[in-house]
Amino acid sequence: MEIPYTQHTLPNGLDVLVHEDHGCPIVAVNVWYRVGSKDECPGRTGFAHLFEHLMFEGSQHYDRGYFHPLQEAGALLNGSTSSERTNYWEVVPTNALDLALWMESDRMGYLLPALTPEKFENQRDVVLNERRQSYENRPYGLAGMVNAAALFPSSHPYSWMTIGHVEDLTDATFNDVQKFCELHYRPNQASLALAGDIDTEHALDLARHYFAGIPAGSKPPELALESSPESRIEQRLLLADRVELPRLYLSWVSPAMFDAGDADLDLLADILSTGKSSRLHRALVRDQRIATEVAVIQSSRQLSSVFQIIATAAPGHNLTELDAAISVELERLIQDGVTHNELERSRIEFEANFVYSLQHVGGFGGKSDQLNAYNVFTGDPGFITQDLARYQSVTPDSIQRVAARYFGKERRVALSVVPHDHPELALRESERAVVK
Repeated sequence: MEIPYTQHTLPNGLDVLVHEDHGCPIVAVNVWYRVGSKDECPGRTGFAHLFEHLMFEGSQHYDRGYFHPLQEAGALLNGSTSSERTNYWEVVPTNALDLALWMESDRMGYLLPALTPEKFENQRDVVLNERRQSYENRPYGLAGMVNAAALFPSSHPYSWMTIGHVEDLTDATFNDVQKFCELHYRPNQASLALAGDIDTEHALDLARHYFAGIPAGSKPPELALESSPESRIEQRLLLADRVELPRLYLSWVSPAMFDAGDADLDLLADILSTGKSSRLHRALVRDQRIATEVAVIQSSRQLSSVFQIIATAAPGHNLTELDAAISVELERLIQDGVTHNELERSRIEFEANFVYSLQHVGGFGGKSDQLNAYNVFTGDPGFITQDLARYQSVTPDSIQRVAARYFGKERRVALSVVPHDHPELALRESERAVVK
C-alpha cells in the first residue's frame, strides 16, 4: 500500500509534494504549518487556534473573507488546529487550481499587512465564544482541560487545550500575535501537498511561481520540556457539572506517536470498546448494566500520547462501581492478554481504514492530507507503508507487555464528573478540580 508522490523543496524551505490521480477533474491543495498549541508557552496559549481563524480573514492582495471566491469556483475548503499542526485545504475543479494556490500563497506571505487590530479583536471574541460554547457550556466539556492539566506539568505544552486559557487570550496584545505569525507561518515551516488531476512538472512549476518568492523565516526555538511526566502517583479529581449522569475518565500518559507501543495501544483501545462484543462494552453495558456507554482512545501525539477510558454510569449507579469493573477487566488483560481473534478483528478494521483513506485526494484524511502528515511527523511522505507495518507487527504478547507497563493505578488520573448536587457519586477521596 502506498501513495506515489514526487517531493521537491523550494529554496525558501517549503516542501512541495505532488500526487497524480486523474480519476476525477479535481485537485486537492493541502497546506500544513508545523505549529500547534505545543509551540506556545505558558501565558501565551491559544495563539495557534486564533491564527486558524485570522488566516481566513484576508491577506494583503485579497483583504476579504477567504471562503467566497473559492466556493464560487466550486471548491470545498476547511482548516483545523491541533496540538501538533495547523492545516488548511481546498478541493477545487482543475481549472480553479491557480486561484487556490494564489490565495494560499498570499496568506502565507502577506497576511500581516492586512492584519489589523480590529480583525484581531473580532476573532479573539469569536474564539472566546467558541470556548464558551464548546467547553464551558457543554456537558462534560471541561473534562479535557482538567485531564490535560493533571497529566502534564504546568509548563508542558500538553497541559493546556488548543483553545487556550481565557486569561491568556484576554491579555494577548496585537504585537504578541504579530510576532507569533512571523515566527511560525513561514514557508520553511510549511508543507504543501497537491493531489489529483494535475501533471507533476506543471504542479511543481505552479508551486515555484506562487510560493518561491516568499522569504523564509527564522527557525523557531526548540521546545524546552520538563522531565518525563510518567513518574507520578494516582490523582483523583472531582468536577461538578450540569450533567444528569456521572462520568468517569481514566487517563494514562502513553507512548508518543509512532513510538514502540503506540500501535499496540491503538489496537487495544479498539479491542476494549469498539462494537457490542468489545470487552468493556460487554462487561459494563451489556452484562452488568452499570454503564450507558464506554469509549477507549489512544490519542497519539508527537511528544507523548494519552490513553483514556471514558465510561458514563447508568442511572442508579456510581463511579466507584465503574472503576471496580474496569479494573477487573484491565487486570484480566494484564494477566491473560488478548486473543488472536480479538487482535485480528481489530487489525482488519485498521487496515480497512487505511484503504478507505485512499479513496479521496483531498479533505481531512485524504491522500494529500496523509502525505503532509507523514512528511511533517516523520520526514517521510511515503511513511504509509511503515505505518501499516506497525499494526501488522503487533502480537497478543506485545499488547500484554504494553498494558502491564502502562496501566498501573499509580500512573493514572481518575476524574469523576458528577452532577452538582451529587458529589457522593464520585470516586472516594477525590479532590475538587480547578479549571483555568
